[in-house]
Amino acid sequence: MPKFLVNRWHGMHVVWALVLIFALTVVLTWFNWVLGLIGLVLGGIVGIFGVLAERSFRKELNEYVLTLSYRMKGAGHDVLNRLSFGVILYNEEKEVEWHNAYVGKILSRNNVVGETVGQLFPVFQQIREKDRDKQEISLVETSIGGRIYELECRPKERIVYVRDLTEMWTLKKRYEEEKLALGIVMMDNLEEVAQGMDEQQRALMLSKVTREINEWALKYGLLLRRLSSDKYLVITNLGALKQLEQSRFELLDEVREITMDLKLPMTLSIGFASGNDNVIELGHLVQSSLDIALGRGGDQAVVKVGERQSFYGGKSNALEKRTRVRARVIAHALRDLMKESDNIIIMGHKMPDMDSVGAGVGVLKAAQLQGKEAYLVLEGVNPAIQPMIEMLKEDDKLYRRIVTPDQALGLVTKRTLSVVVDTHRETMVAEPRLLQQTDRIVIIDHHRRGEEFIEEAVLIYMEPYASSTCELVTELLQYIHDRVVLDVREATALLAGITVDTKSFSLRTGARTFEAASFLRRNGADSALIQRMLKEDLDEYIRKAEIIRHAVIIHDHVAIAVYDSGKQIPQLLIAQAADTLLNMTGIKASFVVAQRTDGLVGISARSLGQINVQVVMERLGGGGHLSNAAAQVQGTVAEVAGKLKKILKEIDEEEGLLE
Repeated sequence: MPKFLVNRWHGMHVVWALVLIFALTVVLTWFNWVLGLIGLVLGGIVGIFGVLAERSFRKELNEYVLTLSYRMKGAGHDVLNRLSFGVILYNEEKEVEWHNAYVGKILSRNNVVGETVGQLFPVFQQIREKDRDKQEISLVETSIGGRIYELECRPKERIVYVRDLTEMWTLKKRYEEEKLALGIVMMDNLEEVAQGMDEQQRALMLSKVTREINEWALKYGLLLRRLSSDKYLVITNLGALKQLEQSRFELLDEVREITMDLKLPMTLSIGFASGNDNVIELGHLVQSSLDIALGRGGDQAVVKVGERQSFYGGKSNALEKRTRVRARVIAHALRDLMKESDNIIIMGHKMPDMDSVGAGVGVLKAAQLQGKEAYLVLEGVNPAIQPMIEMLKEDDKLYRRIVTPDQALGLVTKRTLSVVVDTHRETMVAEPRLLQQTDRIVIIDHHRRGEEFIEEAVLIYMEPYASSTCELVTELLQYIHDRVVLDVREATALLAGITVDTKSFSLRTGARTFEAASFLRRNGADSALIQRMLKEDLDEYIRKAEIIRHAVIIHDHVAIAVYDSGKQIPQLLIAQAADTLLNMTGIKASFVVAQRTDGLVGISARSLGQINVQVVMERLGGGGHLSNAAAQVQGTVAEVAGKLKKILKEIDEEEGLLE
């Protein structure tokens, strides 16, 4: 116990002794004044002793407090300097007033007092002034001398704490990179390429491709296991997958090049998935990624990491299937679904074109052949389909089957079959609410599969090699009934859809395209009527020429026409302007940007095949084909045009527009 506390204890006892003596003195004085006088003297002596003891206590207390304060100050300073993180105090001008030794160690300087925090840590300037004014705590990371530090800025106290996160950051990075990643590599046209080959040629081709795949796996440290003659399982981690993404899956180009001497070069489809701790779910994701790659035409890789989905490759057109086995299987499945349904609702995409309406008319015919009530949903008539609608009006029985979205909502039941044609995106259909009213959905589409998809479909017929949805529907009609006889208007509507999407059979045509057209001609399709429907109005031709007048050439072979006059342009006219630009000498891709009649900014993209315009449009929220795509974007024409040019520049820097 400190000495001054002992003195304090004695002093308190003296006080009690004085009180007792005083009381006894009073009593003694009452009986004997001599004894009272003696008591008074003794009380005075004790009182003097008590005063001296109190003074001594106060003196020693002050000395103890001073000593303790000094010791605490020294200990506190020593603790601050020995802390395993930095502490910086700054003034209103952001100048350092004090810092501990750890800060000097980080910056390799003994003293930084007087310098601003922004000079010491440039990342400090990134903290917005309004955040500082709100007195909010901000956390930012910075790199100094190869190590990662976190700055915890407390504006209210004007303090910055500096913590070393290197070990935690390294551990976190290692954990992320070592996450399991699964992949599937598939030869997506093995049967087509191998047809007509003898066993020796087939074995030689497979040997070349297999060697290339094995060398690729060895190069990136991938575990490869063969699942079947045309499919491989890949097991790796997220770190290796990132390296594959950086290489942009060079295997796709290498396999295509080594088989280039074949009539149909071999192509691969690759699906990868990572970022999920559940192996079963990861397996579903990797299969989904492969399905998307195949649905987009093959010859590409699809990577799903968490919520991010990335696409690589897709530089070649989808190869046409030589057999119609799949068409026959789909036709029989569709026929069975129609027979089991109460009625059939058919709808295409918003702002329908001739391919969408023509395919809808074809599905209407298929439903009639099964004796089922069927209706085609149209949200309105636009200039692109006006001539076809006028032709359909001539057949009152057929025209009565065309209903509005509101009318269709009143017809749908739980057992209604909903057939979606010429699109696979829920947000693009004429009436999305119809898809919520039934769980029996069929998709027939020729577009490359995008990230958005109607997942609830029970039957999916998507063939990116096809010229149009009308071509697919025409093939289905030949297998859905033994004897199909089309009305002239029905056959003409289907042939018109094929004609429009192939630009009068000049683009994206294959043997099966002409076979479908031949079937329709045998059923009375009127090509002369189609030509009359496709005639252009003189005023529209002049407006199209005005749009084309604003075209400029970028990246040597890409034409961009930005029409920002304040006038609203029909989507059909925007598309026609893009088609016309593509016919110009030296142009390999064309883009037309203008404001549509619905207020959105429309972009139509066309190419001759060397540039994948679908990838460009997907980055703007659209989609389509390798050579024919579009997007509708919110904003001004100038803003959208700026985004388009930026995306083209990024793609050119990543892999080259014409590679």
